[in-house]
Amino acid sequence: MTAKPIPSFEIDESSDLPLWVRLRDRLVYLINAGYYKPGDQLPTVRKFAAELCISYNTVSKAYVALEREGYIVTTQGRGAFVSEPDSVSDAPDVNAMVEDFVNNCLEKGMTYDDIPKHVNKSIRKLKREHEKKQGK
Repeated sequence: MTAKPIPSFEIDESSDLPLWVRLRDRLVYLINAGYYKPGDQLPTVRKFAAELCISYNTVSKAYVALEREGYIVTTQGRGAFVSEPDSVSDAPDVNAMVEDFVNNCLEKGMTYDDIPKHVNKSIRKLKREHEKKQGK
């Protein structure tokens, strides 16, 4: 399977967002818009970095975030592929709740990078509490 070509991507030098976040956002847009469909292979990190003349680490960080967020899956030696949509997380009301949550966090002064840290911390706490109740 061959990766689709990388669509043009203009780097906005005036943006305050880190480049890897802008790249991640662009890829999320391309996935949500249907340019990259479930099962499509993304360009390799090295190819993406070379074509955009940016750091390998920048592209790698964007891919790691995309995988963590469920947009892609990576397979050692094969590459990165667009994930099948998850019916629960793609529910419009769930997406709206998540967006409201993120916006509320930003209004409280948190950064985009702070939010997943706090969410993961809460999830770990809730899991421990659940396991305690279950007697594990």
